Amino acid sequence: MIASTRPTPRKRALTAAGAAAALTLALAACGSSADSSHDSSMPGMHHGGSASPTTPAGHGSSMSGMPGMGRSVTGDGLTDSVEGYRFTSPDATLKAGRAAPYRFTITGPDGKAVTRFAPEQTKRMHFYAVRSDLTGFQHLHPTMAPDGTWTAEPAALAPGSWRMFASFTPGGGSGEGEDFVLSRTVTVPGEATSAALPPAAHSTRVDGYTVTVSGEPMAGMPHPLAVRITKDGKPVTDLQPYLDTYAHLTAFHRGDAAFAHLHPTTTAHGDHGGPGLSFHADLPTAGDWRLFLQFRTGGKLHTAALTLRVG
Repeated sequence: MIASTRPTPRKRALTAAGAAAALTLALAACGSSADSSHDSSMPGMHHGGSASPTTPAGHGSSMSGMPGMGRSVTGDGLTDSVEGYRFTSPDATLKAGRAAPYRFTITGPDGKAVTRFAPEQTKRMHFYAVRSDLTGFQHLHPTMAPDGTWTAEPAALAPGSWRMFASFTPGGGSGEGEDFVLSRTVTVPGEATSAALPPAAHSTRVDGYTVTVSGEPMAGMPHPLAVRITKDGKPVTDLQPYLDTYAHLTAFHRGDAAFAHLHPTTTAHGDHGGPGLSFHADLPTAGDWRLFLQFRTGGKLHTAALTLRVG
């Protein structure tokens, strides 16, 4: 696999400036109602808090000072090794229907376990378990032992093929300050039933909230996405900070499950976020992407999912 080329500081600045200008237009259109809506309460959704069973499914913004802005991710997450960094695990299978720990290690170009990681959105490691048909999703923050062994605690997984993603930034070595995402597949034995994804739509519902996404991203081009959250037709203004911002947004490509992290550009100030949120999207491939938006209200984490068409 060929790693992606990281932009120069000048190119980053130009990209951010262009995205900021486009973002103003996108946010202006964000208040309009969506033309279609689907329920995102799909079985298999897990918020990264307490465990729950999974089964197959179905105010202002700023580009500066936000975690991850102006940074590129090396790779699309579809390999276990990039630039000498390798994702290894002794766990090739996990039992269905019950929670089970998943152990893994990140080794560096010297072959030794990496133990120094820089926080990205307050966490040294972001771990995702994603079912091959994108109907199961878990976002977790594992713990690391002194020897560099990480342990994630996914909730019960449905039978089928799952891809485990590790998203991290080395705190030293040749990859210091560079964002990596690596993955390995895991088989959960049992009778697996695939489900079709809901069609592309501009809005979805979860836990009584309506999440609307505005923006028409093109493959391989940085583009702003605007998100608006309402409840019972009224704007939501009590979003609480989650991972140093008001929402976390991750995308996976339909067909191969390629990974993309859409960086937030809305600054968090207290427990009164919303209703508008903004993200910097750079989706490399055309087609359908499954978006998972996580946000917190009243101490509860919600996960909304919708399918986005990228031209």
